[in-house]
Amino acid sequence: MFTHVGIIGLGLIGGSVAGAVRKAWPDVRITGIETDARTREVALAKLLVDEAVDADDPVFKQRLAGDFDLVILATPVDADEPYLRAIAESGYAGVVTDTSSTKGRITGMADDLLASPENFVPGHPMAGSEVNGIDGARDDLFEGAYWILCPDEDTPSEHIPALHEFITGLGARVIVIPRESHDRAIAVVSHVPHFVASSLVTLASRAADDQSNIMRLAAGGFKDTTRIAAGSPELWCGIAFDNADEVRDGLSEMQSILGQFVDALESGDRVKMTALLKDAADMRRALPVAWVPSSEKLLEVRIPISNHPGAVAEATAIASEAGCNIQSIEIDHVTEDRAFLSMILTDEGDVGQLSAKLIGAGYAVSFAPLNPKEHINV
Repeated sequence: MFTHVGIIGLGLIGGSVAGAVRKAWPDVRITGIETDARTREVALAKLLVDEAVDADDPVFKQRLAGDFDLVILATPVDADEPYLRAIAESGYAGVVTDTSSTKGRITGMADDLLASPENFVPGHPMAGSEVNGIDGARDDLFEGAYWILCPDEDTPSEHIPALHEFITGLGARVIVIPRESHDRAIAVVSHVPHFVASSLVTLASRAADDQSNIMRLAAGGFKDTTRIAAGSPELWCGIAFDNADEVRDGLSEMQSILGQFVDALESGDRVKMTALLKDAADMRRALPVAWVPSSEKLLEVRIPISNHPGAVAEATAIASEAGCNIQSIEIDHVTEDRAFLSMILTDEGDVGQLSAKLIGAGYAVSFAPLNPKEHINV
């Protein structure tokens, strides 16, 4: 585990990471790097960090040079370049990750600027709040939430288990996906929904100009659906342009889907309307009922990885593609030149698909049931 964490940016996400780390591991030292004086004061007053310094403070460079073993970039992508340069210039050789909701720009900057870009593991916690900044920070923000990691074949094998342990310790569930797939996937499930929610609020607001009582009727489902529209306009503008191509394509596809409903209404086609609604309802009902699946039985997957460069990133990505939740992950070094990747899975996902894909990728795989009580000592 990590003993001294540097969190760059103490807004909603960075402040919540600090609070969650403090809650999970009180002995871990936390240094916050933040340009806003009030935010630093609040973080210290709430005991979220042990120290809070400005980016220009020499303490920041001192910590990078010899103290941190994990650095988390929790700033907008537009602000990341000088921090990546500082990391590179300091000689820092530990793990670096981020929390931004797009990966294209940040991975490009890391490749260009960092002396050891393989130590950068892109990350993205799928959590947020309509309350922005340090005032919205909560130590339980990540409980039950998905946290995406995007390692690649160059990522040192020890980084993924270490980050997995760290993130699951904050209450989140890790999903590993290829970094080149991230921005498209997030555009569909996060970015486009935000703009749809903003559009719904605008629609209701325009209607309210003619019908003054309409906003009184906007309760229940409408409030739940549009809650995210209260997020920071500046932040979401940045996200939109960071992921412009994927967001544009997603919004265009959304227009096409809405157009099908319009066409059904204009043509009086009840069969088509029912089919559209049924397909969506069936897909929605197929989603997991709860974030955390039943774990009556756990399953251990052991994979020899000695002769497979990038095996940890590939195997965990395959597990995520199969819908399998990795409860814990460990590299078992049997001898100096022989190692196994051990993944403990819950009962979620398609184990048959996982097995077939791992074998298809050239791995020898063994599965064994593992009782929860036994897992305590793994």
